[in-house]
Amino acid sequence: MRNQKGFSLIELLIVVVVIGIIAAIAIPNLLASRRSANEASAISSLRTYHGAQMTYASTYGNSNYAGVGAPDAFQVLASVNLLDSTLGSGTKSGYQFLGGSLPGTSTSQASFIGAAGATTDTGVTQTGSRFFMVATEGAIYYDDNAGTNGLFFNVVNGAFVIVGGIPL
Repeated sequence: MRNQKGFSLIELLIVVVVIGIIAAIAIPNLLASRRSANEASAISSLRTYHGAQMTYASTYGNSNYAGVGAPDAFQVLASVNLLDSTLGSGTKSGYQFLGGSLPGTSTSQASFIGAAGATTDTGVTQTGSRFFMVATEGAIYYDDNAGTNGLFFNVVNGAFVIVGGIPL
């Protein structure tokens, strides 16, 4: 009987095939978990944004919200330390954030809106599959067809109103 040292080619191929099968099963679940975590982070970030806007209006804004005019509301809130610099940059956890506000007038109260959309919304590297928005009243809405519908708000009587989407 010969003294065997090491593995045969067949044994090595079987191990490689088994590892390949396990990877084929695990990778889609891993990517789905990452998308889900990114979406949860976007929802949490919009809640943080809502609280920061309320604080800004009562402390800095003289009853108006951040983001009137050219600068994005997320940048303004980060500049006064109401948001962290990562969220203030407009991109966090695979989502891009935008925000704005309308000033109060004699016929309408000030209002604001914040939106979060996936930086990559198709393919294997998809960072999220839903689009999120929050307005002055604080309810967060989502749309599963973010890539096709985009924004789903309107300005009614000088205030932002969400007209589409599903509340969380």
